Amino acid sequence: MPAPHSTESPLIETPEQTALRRAVGDLGRRFGSSYFLGKARAGEHTDELWQEAGKLGYIGVNLPEEYGGGGAGVTELAIVLEELGTAGCPLLMLVVSPAICGTILARFGTEAQKRHWLPGLADGSKKMAFAITEPDAGSNSHRLATVAHRDGDDWLLNGRKVFISGIDGSDAVLVVGRTEDARTGKLKPALFMVPRTAPGFEYRPIAMELVSPERQFEVFLDDVRLPADALVGDENAGLQQLFAGLNPERIMTAAFSLGIARQALDTAVGYAKTRTVWEQPIGAHQGLAHPLAQCAIEIELARLMMAKAAHLYDAGDDLAAGEAANMAKYAAGEAACRTVDQAVQTLGGNGLTEEYGLAALISATRVGRVAPVSREMVLNYVAQHTLGLPRSY
Repeated sequence: MPAPHSTESPLIETPEQTALRRAVGDLGRRFGSSYFLGKARAGEHTDELWQEAGKLGYIGVNLPEEYGGGGAGVTELAIVLEELGTAGCPLLMLVVSPAICGTILARFGTEAQKRHWLPGLADGSKKMAFAITEPDAGSNSHRLATVAHRDGDDWLLNGRKVFISGIDGSDAVLVVGRTEDARTGKLKPALFMVPRTAPGFEYRPIAMELVSPERQFEVFLDDVRLPADALVGDENAGLQQLFAGLNPERIMTAAFSLGIARQALDTAVGYAKTRTVWEQPIGAHQGLAHPLAQCAIEIELARLMMAKAAHLYDAGDDLAAGEAANMAKYAAGEAACRTVDQAVQTLGGNGLTEEYGLAALISATRVGRVAPVSREMVLNYVAQHTLGLPRSY
């Protein structure tokens, strides 16, 4: 069995999944951390890697075969993101375009929507962003103020979104809004596909400290006119459709965090094996060896929960997958933060240099703690739904 810090996986997987993991790892290492960080610092996109991954079938591995995908599941897509992250290329848009948007379209889109979008999402020639977060409705989706009203056969969409990833490289945005129930007058969730170039749709970059090729944007929707077929799925089943994309989002965020954690652990262990200050490598000292061993344990535990969540989701058990996906996202975010912190400490001053690429991971690990749902809201979920404790909010 390979060492826990190795890019080889000790998880129990099918031969096909193991082969996928190795092939994606080979691709990621061909590009590597220097490519990824170089693009990020230059304000450029990682188009070459995205296109190559799409050509090899990795981007759409979870999408239906009849629409150009690989016919596998979120399990396999999480493998793709985790291994690219371990190689130093954590592609955040894998969480968004094929996982959230692709999954929702595959499950609830019309035949025309599937044929128009899914082949491009699968081969990487098209991207779709996802917009749910609002300035006054962070974790509370019931307070969404983005509303769509009917205007003849069209929709008019108005609202504002924040922290929306990758719009500048996307062809369209899947926007979560609300529509009015004709019977009760109450607002209910609905999903709309909005072309990036639609009149009335404006996006502005948000200045971030993250070293990432995927930028964050603030979005303004001012009477954006959409045709009837811009609505995804059933107008009366918006909440169900929304949650169909949120569980994959949490699973993939776990994969994002775990790839970063494994990259950091690989770097720290390699350094601890070769760096000699006294008479033996610094990794021989328990003050460094034990914390790294703890990180390896926490990473592997989080990986197992992520695998469980992905398995449940792919099996169609949305309820059980929700619990596991939240736990996996929480565990992976915590493991990543601790591992990167310990990796930097292991390398000392070198941990803050560009040469080793660890300092850029410090801010990246916070993504897994605060997005797409904060660690505190995950704890609320587990307290209420798993433990049966009274609701606190």
